[in-house]
Amino acid sequence: MEWRDEGIVLGTRKHGETSAILEVMTRAHGRHLGLVRGGRSRRQQPVLQPGNRVDLLWRARLDEHLGIFQAEAIEMNAARLMDSAVAVYGLQTMAAHLRLLPERDAHGGLYEALAVMISHLGDADAAGELVARFELLILDELGFGLDLSQCAATGTRQDLAYVSPKSGRAVSREAGAAWHDKMLALPAFLQRGSGLRADAASLEDAFRLSGFFFTRHVYEPRGLEPPDARAGFLAALRRHHAAVKAIAGEAG
Repeated sequence: MEWRDEGIVLGTRKHGETSAILEVMTRAHGRHLGLVRGGRSRRQQPVLQPGNRVDLLWRARLDEHLGIFQAEAIEMNAARLMDSAVAVYGLQTMAAHLRLLPERDAHGGLYEALAVMISHLGDADAAGELVARFELLILDELGFGLDLSQCAATGTRQDLAYVSPKSGRAVSREAGAAWHDKMLALPAFLQRGSGLRADAASLEDAFRLSGFFFTRHVYEPRGLEPPDARAGFLAALRRHHAAVKAIAGEAG
C-alpha cells in the first residue's frame, strides 16, 4: 500500500529512541497517523512541528496498518506561529476539533480551510473570526451543522439575531423577542454576506454559540471534556483585546 499527498502537521509523539508518530491532516486522506523513522533527529524535528505543510509518502503492508511516513517540508509555518499565544492555542484548538472526526476520512474542504487559517493565525484580530468559523465547519462535518440562513419561524433573511438552542436554526429579532432570554445570540459577522468584522463581544457570542452545540451533540454524548486548548485560545484572545483597548485608551 502506498500513496503520496500533502498534509499539515497536527502533532507528534515519541516512539522508541529515535522515531516519532506523526499526525497530519491531509488533503485527500483525512487525518492520518504514521511512523517517521528518525523523526526525532536534528534534521527531521524542525520539519515535523505543528502547522508546517509537508509533502508525504505513506507506505504500509496493509491499509489498516499504521504505516511509515516520509515527510519533506513544503511550508515552514511553525516558527512564525510560535511567536503568538493566540496562534499556538488556535492551532491546538483546531487540531483537537479535527480529532473528533474519524481517522482517515477525507475532508478536503476542512484541509483547505485549515491551510488558509494557518496563514492568517498570526494576525490575532483575524484569528478569532477564523477559529469561530472553523468550529461551525466542524459541527457541519460531524452532522450537527447550524442553519443560519433564514428565520426558522418566518423565513425572513433580515435582522437575524438569535439561534434556537433546540433546533440550531436562526431566528429573527422580532420572532424571537418573546423568548430572547432563552435564545443564543447570533453574531452579525457569522451571517452570510454580512461583510462585517467581529469585535470582542461578538466573538464571545460566537464561541458561546458553537460551544453550546459542541457540548450538546459531541462532548456530552461521547463523555468528553472541551479541549483545554480552546480555553487557552479564548483567554489569549481576551488578553489581546484588553491590550488593544488599553493602547487605544492611552492614545485617546
